Amino acid sequence: MNNEKLKIKKRGEDGNKIISVRIKEDILYELDRISKESNYSRNELINLLLKYGIENLEIVQ
Repeated sequence: MNNEKLKIKKRGEDGNKIISVRIKEDILYELDRISKESNYSRNELINLLLKYGIENLEIVQ
């Protein structure tokens, strides 16, 4: 019999953090529509969009 213990990480220690945000209903509707059409989860889609936005952001004065 294998005597190795099952090793797991505590939740939140995978580089991801859980946050809460407020979002307008029309944006949420569009996120869900795109999510369904693309087969990405809402969470995956939001992360892709945020990453793209951050990488393509230019702050101007």
